[in-house]
Amino acid sequence: MKIGVDYYPEQWDTSFWEKDAEMMMQAGVKIVRIGDASWSITEPKEGEYDFRNFDDIMRIFKRHNIEVVIGIPSNCPPMWMYKSHPEIIRTDCNGRRIKTEQKNQMCINSPVYIDYVKKLTERMARRYGSDTNVLGWQITDGTELKPCGCDVCKEKFRAWLLDKYDTLENINIALGSWYSDISYIQPPLESYELRQNPSLSIEYSRFCSESMFKFVKEIMTIIKREAPRAKVTANVRHSDCNSHLYKLFDGLDFVSCSSYPLHNNSDTSRYDSFFLDLMRGINGRSFWVMEQHSDSEGDSLPMIPASKPGQLSGYAFQAIAHGADNILFYRWRSAVAGSDMFRCGLIDHSGIPGRRYYEFSEFCKTVSGVGVLDTTELVSDIAILYNPENEWAFRVEPQTEGFDYEEQLKKFHTAFSGYGANVDIVSPSADLSAYKAVIAPAMYIHKKSAAENIYRYVINGGTLVLTSRSGVKDANNNCFMDMLPTAYKELIGAEVTECDPIGNSKQTIIDFAGNQFVCHQWCDVLRLTTAKAYAEYNDSYYKCSPAVTMNRYCSGIAYYVGTVCNADFYKSLAGNIMRQTGIPRLKGLPAGVEVTTRTNGLNDFICFFNNSADEATISLPKSMYSIIESIGKDQIVLKPYGFDIVRK
Repeated sequence: MKIGVDYYPEQWDTSFWEKDAEMMMQAGVKIVRIGDASWSITEPKEGEYDFRNFDDIMRIFKRHNIEVVIGIPSNCPPMWMYKSHPEIIRTDCNGRRIKTEQKNQMCINSPVYIDYVKKLTERMARRYGSDTNVLGWQITDGTELKPCGCDVCKEKFRAWLLDKYDTLENINIALGSWYSDISYIQPPLESYELRQNPSLSIEYSRFCSESMFKFVKEIMTIIKREAPRAKVTANVRHSDCNSHLYKLFDGLDFVSCSSYPLHNNSDTSRYDSFFLDLMRGINGRSFWVMEQHSDSEGDSLPMIPASKPGQLSGYAFQAIAHGADNILFYRWRSAVAGSDMFRCGLIDHSGIPGRRYYEFSEFCKTVSGVGVLDTTELVSDIAILYNPENEWAFRVEPQTEGFDYEEQLKKFHTAFSGYGANVDIVSPSADLSAYKAVIAPAMYIHKKSAAENIYRYVINGGTLVLTSRSGVKDANNNCFMDMLPTAYKELIGAEVTECDPIGNSKQTIIDFAGNQFVCHQWCDVLRLTTAKAYAEYNDSYYKCSPAVTMNRYCSGIAYYVGTVCNADFYKSLAGNIMRQTGIPRLKGLPAGVEVTTRTNGLNDFICFFNNSADEATISLPKSMYSIIESIGKDQIVLKPYGFDIVRK
């Protein structure tokens, strides 16, 4: 487990480098990421490469025993490339080129752009691939879909459709369209402003996603060819337009992400813990945080409030608690020029170490003392199924006011993790056999293989929760001609006779124990076949009809939640499911306290993080040994954003 920083030597005079490396070593830095914004320096003119500065900084870090992650600067083409080859710039649906002052404005399908990235990568991998101080390689710093309306993308999209469906006639059948010529098909870049064909839109999202896979794998192949033992990744940012992450990282050596929890300080749904669990669930292993927040941020947007004492280290510990093995803070120094001037680093513009630097240094010392976690992992009894294609589909057709796909997943994640349970967020195609409970919110886009996987899980004794807006669309994003939830009707023992998209209006439901909960956004009116009512509506013309059902199916149980509720309902449902399935629960956790457990198979280590501005006290069922303080404890007292680890 190593702590590091992101460093941009090209932004500083060479006289800073030695001093910075010395300060990093004193603070406890073990890794630096460099290079991800250096293209203009390493290739100042077309075909002319200059690695002298790179060589110098590599030697400096090696001398200070600091390992290096090399970022291929694929997101930052130099201005000469944009000027000489404007065809590499992404365009909108009208063919207008996007401004090039920012990163990520290139078209990743452009043969010219790809050729330049390959040439640069080959030279970097050949030069540094055998360097034993290089710990890893980052291909790109952003895996979002990159929609583009250039001629290359149009032709590639049409060819992609023909390759998938063979003929234009089959394309029309799949999309419910009437194109008389393949050239009439255009990338649907205005899905939000215009009523685009949802089937065409999801196919275009798939095309963009596969374009990213292709790009990443081509660059990875070059690195591996020059450095067969290299460990290669791509960096993920939280976005509602990410590529299909489960497919993207298939073949890469590890998952890495950017974590900026301060952006979501007012979010009560545990935003960052959800995102971190999603990162761990991509390949079921530990991951890296390649960019961990250092403090408040502001570029084109107003600056957000500064981090409070303890937040810098607390949120980094949160990442460790959810499965991160290595964490690099963004960034070492605050930039004095460029668009990132007010994205604060560990050292601010004065160059004088302050609160952030000293808190970071103390955190490095703390992590160096918890090496016992190095061989541990998180093992979960609960899985939440996440399908990026559902997210793409809901972006085009939001269903009702306030409806948000990811928010459906977060509600369950918050409820189960609120009892101290580890939660995996996995693909619908993942092996579910080890989980005691599986949550499948809004399985909107139907895939036969996913449905079979879910049925198999319940048949073999699993407990499933399915929700409204499941089984609505086929794989082409066209509606089924069947009663909802279509393929899942038999499993849940009920069918939807009517839907009421109530948006932000509020109604109530009452569960079997007489507890009343507020519901909103969506109401499925259900008719029972083999299921029993778990909760009923208390309002509207469907009052007393089932809102939530429970059905015994073969050896398992399937719940169906036909509406969207406030947090107290999900907490109640989660508590009941955990009790019925024998999943351990921690009761009475103070608000904001997060708990996860890492295990090495012999010992369990419970991680406590106080994600709040108030001091929190947690009583332990027995005396436990604190790894952080090296003492036994009957209770844990956490300062705001404080943390502790106890051996169970």
